[in-house]
Amino acid sequence: MSKTTMTAVLAAMLALSMPVYAQTMNKEPAAPAARSAATHQLQPGQIRASEMIGSSVYDTQNRDIGKIKDVVLDRQGKVDLVVLDVGAFLGMGGKYVAVPMRDLKTATDNGKVRWMTDMTKEQLQQAQAFNLGPTTSAGTSMPPSSSSTTTPPRSTPAPSAPPRQ
Repeated sequence: MSKTTMTAVLAAMLALSMPVYAQTMNKEPAAPAARSAATHQLQPGQIRASEMIGSSVYDTQNRDIGKIKDVVLDRQGKVDLVVLDVGAFLGMGGKYVAVPMRDLKTATDNGKVRWMTDMTKEQLQQAQAFNLGPTTSAGTSMPPSSSSTTTPPRSTPAPSAPPRQ
């Protein structure tokens, strides 16, 4: 069979299989999460992490006791801990303290979320420091290695740029 004939047969097979594939894809019911996400907007009661990080947290006496540095999720993807930067003065001398999400409350102040806790600044300053550790790349789906004898994959070094002239 010639290359031209083989290419034409392959193209015809692909063309005939496309409508069948599209029909089977449309017949599957959408997952519950996909249906609720179809609104493409924040729902009442939802808060974006990007709005949370950097926000001040206040105690019951309305004192600014620190800023939200990071958010830690549990294995189910729910917010478990909120890491606060407490005790800092002009960005120096502070430490990170982890507070369970259940210990933070929210209120709305002029349309913005305001974070509060029953803990005092002094209690948080005396709490054990939380080590954020080294940062990892987000979004990886690789499971941890089950054996120490596994060799890591080799990466190909990026080509070096030619020298500037």
